[in-house]
Amino acid sequence: MRLEYFELVDRIAALDLAAGTVVAECVLPERSTVFEGHFPGHPILPGVLMIEAMAQTGGWLVMARLGFQRMAFLASVKEAKMRRFLLPGQALRVEATELHQGSGYAVASARILADGRAVADTEITYRVMEFPNAGLHAAMLKAAARVRVPEALLPDA
Repeated sequence: MRLEYFELVDRIAALDLAAGTVVAECVLPERSTVFEGHFPGHPILPGVLMIEAMAQTGGWLVMARLGFQRMAFLASVKEAKMRRFLLPGQALRVEATELHQGSGYAVASARILADGRAVADTEITYRVMEFPNAGLHAAMLKAAARVRVPEALLPDA
């Protein structure tokens, strides 16, 4: 995880297009400027970054199901719940399941687990649209390779 760059997914551990599910593995860094301010002497991952980790995980699923021909942008978060603190160095499992895909949007449920225990969960709506430019499309394909989206799911694979 590179918190400062909003790269919150380290690796896609499982991606099942037929079932509409994805599992990501993430490890919080031991040190980050985020932890210096949140909170001094008691570093924990901000809830907004928990939501972002769930949104990114579900976003990989949505884009993979669309053959990486469209981008998934976070549109709304519904009933997010943070149940536990996440600490520097902690390993996370982030799971998402696509609930619905419509004309121009997708909805997924997502949750974070640490040490097998529920940490956070939410329902996320994505605005699905054409990539605004070729540079973003190329950057997302490069990021997909970095997080190990299966090569067979990437265009021109």
